[in-house]
Amino acid sequence: MSVKSRNNVQCYGSGPVSLLFAHGFGCDQSMWRLIAPAFAERFKVITFDLVGSGASDRSAYDRAKYSSLQGYADDVLEIVDEFADGPVIFVGHSVSAMIGVLATAAAPDRFAAQIMVGPSPCYINEGDYVGGFSREDIDELLDTMDANYLGWSSNIGPAIMGVPDRPELGAELTASFCRNDPEIAKHFARVTFLSDHRDDVARSPTPALILQCSDDMIAPRAVGDFLHQRLPDSKLVIIDNVGHCPHLSAPDASSVAIKGFLAQVLER
Repeated sequence: MSVKSRNNVQCYGSGPVSLLFAHGFGCDQSMWRLIAPAFAERFKVITFDLVGSGASDRSAYDRAKYSSLQGYADDVLEIVDEFADGPVIFVGHSVSAMIGVLATAAAPDRFAAQIMVGPSPCYINEGDYVGGFSREDIDELLDTMDANYLGWSSNIGPAIMGVPDRPELGAELTASFCRNDPEIAKHFARVTFLSDHRDDVARSPTPALILQCSDDMIAPRAVGDFLHQRLPDSKLVIIDNVGHCPHLSAPDASSVAIKGFLAQVLER
């Protein structure tokens, strides 16, 4: 099986640096459509679907390999080796931001920077760390998914998207959730929401942009502050937006922040 078919890898644009876009839980690469094309004049743009999501080859889904985010990070490194030109800037939404942390820590020479959109290294509160959820909250979320995945998707999609004045975006996220194989989605949810990569963050040496919404039920402001403190070369930008998907609900502000960061990083 080729890497291209496994991850439904798509490439366009050209330039001496590659931008690699990775979507979040329950989504696919179409979620980048309002941002990624604008970079094709200066960069090679690479989009893909995580195995088990979108139009990836679902026969490649191995529960053992993908029992941790490292399995997805290994896929990212294979995509980089096969498709990237020059240094790579990894753009990861939500859980994919931590996949990027693992990839950049493993192969720092391949990455010029990383951009984290709504990242969280750990969703569960512990001691002084505020992840946004108690363990009981996460267990209840996972139990609800197990009992009625489609019903869970219908309720959680609009809540995660936010922007209640644009219900079509919440409906789009719900539809994306519902297109996924429920068994794969439930397994990926456990891997995502029970993961703890706080100790891995400092292992990633690349410059980082942390892009966070002012009101995000999945990744509260304290998470952005935590990452900013522990990433040795990072910039934190807060977008005035309600929700967890600013690349869809606030694409202009997201693009401005990303372009400003890229200008700084590439001028070094």
